[in-house]
Amino acid sequence: MTRVHDMGGRFGDGPISPEAENAPVFAEDWNARALAVTLASGFLGQWNIDISRHARERLSPKDYTRFSYYEKWISGLADLLVERGVLTLADLRGDGNDVPSPLADRRLKAEAVSAALAKGGPADRPSTVSMRFSVGQQVVTNRPAANRLVDGGHTRLPIYASGAKGRVLRLHGTHVLPDSNAHGLGEAPEPIYAVAFPASELWANPEHPDDEVVLDLWQSYLEPA
Repeated sequence: MTRVHDMGGRFGDGPISPEAENAPVFAEDWNARALAVTLASGFLGQWNIDISRHARERLSPKDYTRFSYYEKWISGLADLLVERGVLTLADLRGDGNDVPSPLADRRLKAEAVSAALAKGGPADRPSTVSMRFSVGQQVVTNRPAANRLVDGGHTRLPIYASGAKGRVLRLHGTHVLPDSNAHGLGEAPEPIYAVAFPASELWANPEHPDDEVVLDLWQSYLEPA
């Protein structure tokens, strides 16, 4: 896909500067609240993780490039809350009424947070889709890297790996397909593979040509090489 968030390996953005090992987990106090509110809102059951990822991707390119990491999170959440009818724009502005939400009983209570987060959100599911590839097999990714179900939709195939040849390292079992799940089309679980790509296959002038990049890719992203 060609949304602004898909910028891995793009020219002109400069090198990545990792934070110091002793850097605080959250640069600002409100960053922690943005993460907590986003996760807690997910427990209302109005969307899944793929829909929430797509909400952040759908931010306007102008906003996406000027927002910090957690500004993207809280902006994507605000869009989802209004789109799904959980809150109104008036609520977000502080002008809403005080009528109790019908979702109030679903709120994540403080005493349940630890257990809920420890449980996580596993995406492995049984599937009737047969495995097409085996460990060691050469495969090539779809080109262009686009959602085949929804025009402009969410996909986990990065554009820098589109049309690239790699080899299957491992089968991870069968998992929910984000391209479907992000758009309310069902979980459509299918096999997912760890695929290794030589750096020279992904970029014209890699700094370390012998490096490999390993991506977890769904079966429908791949064809035999």
